Order: sequence, then structure tokens, then C-alpha cells
Amino acid sequence: MLDKSSLFNESEKAVLVGVGLKDQKDHLLREYLEELAFLATTAGAVTVKTFTQKLSHPDSKTYVGKGKLEEIRDWAAGKDIRVLIFDDELTGAQISNIEKVVNIKTIDRSDLILDIFARRAKTAQAKAQVELAQYQYILPRLRGMWKHLERLGGGIGTRGPGESEIETDRRIVREKIALLRRKLGEIEKQAYTQRKDRGEFIRVALVGYTNVGKSTIMNLLSKSDVLAENKLFATLDTTTRKIVFENTPFLLSDTVGFIRKLPHHLIESFKSTLDEVKESDILLHVVDISHPQYEDQMNVVKTTLAELGCSEKPVITVFNKMDLYEEHTFDEWLEPEVKTQLLEELTRRWQHETSSRCVFISATERREIDRLRTSILNQVRELYVRRYPYKTGFQQYDGF
Repeated sequence: MLDKSSLFNESEKAVLVGVGLKDQKDHLLREYLEELAFLATTAGAVTVKTFTQKLSHPDSKTYVGKGKLEEIRDWAAGKDIRVLIFDDELTGAQISNIEKVVNIKTIDRSDLILDIFARRAKTAQAKAQVELAQYQYILPRLRGMWKHLERLGGGIGTRGPGESEIETDRRIVREKIALLRRKLGEIEKQAYTQRKDRGEFIRVALVGYTNVGKSTIMNLLSKSDVLAENKLFATLDTTTRKIVFENTPFLLSDTVGFIRKLPHHLIESFKSTLDEVKESDILLHVVDISHPQYEDQMNVVKTTLAELGCSEKPVITVFNKMDLYEEHTFDEWLEPEVKTQLLEELTRRWQHETSSRCVFISATERREIDRLRTSILNQVRELYVRRYPYKTGFQQYDGF
């Protein structure tokens, strides 16, 4: 892992900054900043203030206007604010210019997500993927962020004759990137071999926006103990389990959650992990239906799946957290008949939009889990019959 201290100490005070473009609706900016606050909390920071500004386009030098920066500086004076977090990606020059005005450590959304990923990475593959993404993030920002790479392993004995400091730093980073790509290539070869050795199993992958309950569902279906908590990106490494429903075996994988504005270099670095999605036969698209913007989150996932070339795979949409949805949507005085009617309308709508390939569950309350199992089982059996018509029974698939 890149030798860089974490961006945050515990309970470090943070200020968030967002820019709303003229053609952007106000509620979208609020939603983005709410998500940024959740990211900051996941990283260990405490959001104490949010600043926004409407612009026709971001300022090329400071992203927001200089007057807004001075407003932030004046408000933060004497309040022990340790970090300023921008909701969009900043250049190295912008970071440097902002810090000169506000005199507060400044990061952007990408750096924040990278910090969370660095904390969550456990396996050699995840650590190498995060480190690669960190170096790819740093490379175009070297001149603005810092003058040398002592904390990246440079320093005495690493500079070549006749090179300027910045040129040497860039060379060091490029060498690190090349080394990590080779390392990930070797790890991916091993992972590919392991996937090939799984035999003639139907592969099912849990996909969805981050923090929608994929790991909780994984634990319910596989009776395993995958980390599940109310934080973003609780799962980085793909976990795969063999499951048998009514003598029908298949492989179920839990994957990293998607998010809006996910840094491109992070997607590139995690391609090998996302191969589990690309090589799956069935996708379980888990949706947090209690989230006010669950449809926007669904679109983010669909767009990401399309970018991965997975849009043609069979999908079962799993609307999770129905207990919270009902709690947020219906008041205690609503007549039971009206509540039932509204839920039936919701079900009919999504059955139509998903061609009846959807289920409504509450993983924490174990509601409708049998219906989910039946939906998965029917789809798995359908694929087995189509793919292996020469097989006479499902109980034969007992290898891993």
C-alpha cells in the first residue's frame, strides 16, 4: 500500500464544498453533498458545514469563486477545521491555489474515495488495486500537490543525473504504476485459473449501489459471515460461496458497490475484481428502495454494467429494505387497505418494468427471503437446462 498517512484522524472536522451548474437542479446538488457527507463519515471525518455555489462553469484556478473561498476561510477561522472536501475532482493547481487562500488541507471526492478504499483493502489484490489507483491519481497532480515523493519511497539515491525534481518524481510514479500493473496481471492470472477450476457451475453475482445490503443478503443466502455494516464500500474484495438450493448448486459472489462519480482510475484498477461480474451468468441487482433517490442509484448501476459489457445478462432486481420503505412512506394512521393498495401498485409497476423479474424483501427482517430463493433457483435451473441439456439431474454438480 502506498506509504501515505490516512487523510483523517478520528472525528476530524471537515467542511464540504459543492458547485451547482446553471442547468443542474438544486435537489441534485443536495443529494450529491449528502452522499459526500456519508463518504466523509465513512472515512472518519465529522462534517460541520457545507458551502455551495451556483456557477455557469467551475473556475479553472480555484474551482469556486475567490469570494466563496474567502467566505469559507473567514467562517473557518478559529474553528479547528482540518480538511476541506470538494465534491468534484480537482487539479493539482486548483488544490494548491485553494490551500493558499483558505490555509486548510484540501482534497476532492476522488481522494476521499481512495482513502476509504485504502482503509478497506485487506487482500494483496485489493491493496495493489488501491495503490495503483492512488498513483494514477497523484501523477497528473504532482506539481500542485507537493514538491517531492519522499513519502512514496523516493529521496536520496533515487534521482537520476540531470533530472529536475518534478521529472524525477514523475519517473518514480510511472515506475510504480508499471510495477503494480505487472503485479496485478500476475494476481489476475491466478484468479482466472481459480475461476476456471470452478467447473460447470452457474455463476450469480450480487451487484448494486454501495450500502444497499448486498453483503447482508450474501450472508442470508450462503449462511456465511461476510462483513456487513452501514458504511460505504464495506466490501472491496469479491467473496464467492457455493450454494445449493433443492439439490441445485451455483456460485454466489458479493462484489464492490458502485457509486456516482466513481473515479475513472479506480474503475480501471478494479477491473480484475469486476471480472467476477463480467463472467457471471445471472446478476442480482440489489436496490435500497428506502433511499429517496433509489431510481437514480439504479440508473448509475445500469450505466456501469453497460460500460462493463454486462447489460445483456439476465437480471433479478432485488428491492431491499422494504421495512424502512414502509416506515418512511406510510404514517401510522394510514388505513391497512390503502397501504396494501399502494404496495400492490408499486409491485405492479416494477414487475412491468423488470418483466416480472423482481422481488421485494427486507434482508434484516428476513422478509420474503424464500421468494428470493425461489426466483434465483428458477433462473439458475433455466440456465442449467439450456446450457447443459445432457445433464439428467442437478445433484451431479457437487464439485467446486
